[in-house]
Amino acid sequence: MSSLCCVSKTPSNLQPPLTLTPRQSLESAAVYGIIESAADIIQRWNTETSTFAKVTSLFYEDKTEAMVFIQRVNDLQKTMDLLVTEDPNSERLVRAHRLMEIAMKRLQKEFYQILSMNRAYLDPESVSTRSSLTSARSSYSDFPEDDDSNTVGDSIVEVEEASSNVMTDLRSIAECMIASGYAKECISIYKTIRKSIIDEGVYRLEVEKISTAKAKKMSWEEMEIKIRSWLEAVKVSMETLFKGEKILCDHVFESSASIRESCFSAISRDGAMLLFGFPEIVAAKIISKKSSPPEKTFRLLDMYSSIAGNWQAIESIFSFESTSVVRSQALKSLISLSESIRSQLKHFESRIQKDSSKVVVHGGGVHPLTISAMNHISLLADYSNVLVDILSGSPPPDRSLLPESYFNVSDSDDSPSSELAIRFAWLILVLLCKIDRKANHYKDCSVQYLFLTNNLQHVVSRVRYSNLKQLLGDDWVTRHVAKIKQFSDSYKRLAWGPVLATLPENRAVEMSVEEVNERFEKFSESFERAYSKQTACVVPNTELREDIKLSITRKLVPIYREFYNTRRVVIVAGAGGVRNLSSDVRFTPEDVENHLSDLFSGEELEISEETSYTS
Repeated sequence: MSSLCCVSKTPSNLQPPLTLTPRQSLESAAVYGIIESAADIIQRWNTETSTFAKVTSLFYEDKTEAMVFIQRVNDLQKTMDLLVTEDPNSERLVRAHRLMEIAMKRLQKEFYQILSMNRAYLDPESVSTRSSLTSARSSYSDFPEDDDSNTVGDSIVEVEEASSNVMTDLRSIAECMIASGYAKECISIYKTIRKSIIDEGVYRLEVEKISTAKAKKMSWEEMEIKIRSWLEAVKVSMETLFKGEKILCDHVFESSASIRESCFSAISRDGAMLLFGFPEIVAAKIISKKSSPPEKTFRLLDMYSSIAGNWQAIESIFSFESTSVVRSQALKSLISLSESIRSQLKHFESRIQKDSSKVVVHGGGVHPLTISAMNHISLLADYSNVLVDILSGSPPPDRSLLPESYFNVSDSDDSPSSELAIRFAWLILVLLCKIDRKANHYKDCSVQYLFLTNNLQHVVSRVRYSNLKQLLGDDWVTRHVAKIKQFSDSYKRLAWGPVLATLPENRAVEMSVEEVNERFEKFSESFERAYSKQTACVVPNTELREDIKLSITRKLVPIYREFYNTRRVVIVAGAGGVRNLSSDVRFTPEDVENHLSDLFSGEELEISEETSYTS
């Protein structure tokens, strides 16, 4: 058996091939020589008369003799063609015909052995990467040689040469059998072996036939596992499995376009139809549900992206008319996925509009709806390249419904990217309108504005740090940053304006001790009341939190410090010059500043009864 796997390096001593021209006489020595020369090598490899021929492979035993065998058979066929036209009843024609039958049996056996024994070298991945192997081999020559690189380089050369040699042998046999009128036998062997390899490859990629009825009964967790397997299967199929088989088929049957088409179609069609039929089944399952979790949209988008991203390869690999059904199935899946995705997006918008949860977020923080919706929308923006195509067939939102101050886009701009930007702007507007209504759940108007500030800040932050910024543009961000400031200013005015109002506008006006005491008393009560309310408030965004605290501090502390430093002298003097500040002066400027620094942590803090005073 070792002779089946070893190539003899001993050159053959056979005579060079003979050729026959039409002008030569059929009774000439040349004709006799061609037939006898063919008979010599054909009989030597006759499996019915030679035990050696039964257990030995011609192409593995002696490649040079194998090539001579092919040449002799080709010469014999040419001779037979001439004999048929000149003398159909010639004894030499009968002898030649018997020799041809023996030769074809030998070549059928060789063809089968090479296909079945060289699966590693004829593996679609090996075949599809031959060009990359050549590039890799060339790249090694650009670096200094060392033991490791030489080893890797030698391995690459060995694999590439083995694959190339096997493919060349198959083509030689196929061309000889086709030219000799044995195309049917050759094709049958090729289809049987290669189809089993492709079918096994599809099976190993965990692509299985699932009926629509069975899919509808499957849980989403089960379906998602199959979708992930399918996504990997498409990648492998397009890069190696079907691509490699197409390359091999084109190479082996290079001499006949019709045979190439027939073989590749028969080998790949079933597996490809199974592969590209799966998304249509998934889309039908999801669209049949009245309400599906929005997360399913991304699996649909992944599948759409997979087919769309491989569309050029699909058209190239399945370019034959007989494989047009594969292209049609892939297109049907794209259409079904598009319909399901559009349906999911409508459900998503509807869920925002119909959200009736009465969740009141502690301290006016970011609402769960804002978080989940913006997570979804920002992830959708990652698929903007395919969403342009998917949404091109559905009417966009009415631009007149978008406030000019909210999103500025030219009415004349009807580009797909502009239409997509409008759709995203609309989704965010729907969310913000819903959040605006949820702000009414807070009884305190200042907390309502803080709630709006926090939620809009979260929205803008997600836009800034995702693909949404490219879609909506800097102008959208700038407009909404300004809106955040408006909400924030409203909060500060409502929450801390009353505290500031307790201090006199004209700080130079003369005041009696009683008036000063009253002012200090009002300030202390107002500040304590505001602080007690606002300590429960939160601002999750660090930058925004510090900005609001700093703004409040800058407005309140300097005015209070000036009033405190100038008016406390009046209280001391009114007490007979004794150092005894009124009990109504509960806070020093430093106390106010320290308390303000504790704001928006989300923890309700009590003002200490013991307040440190400075002289």
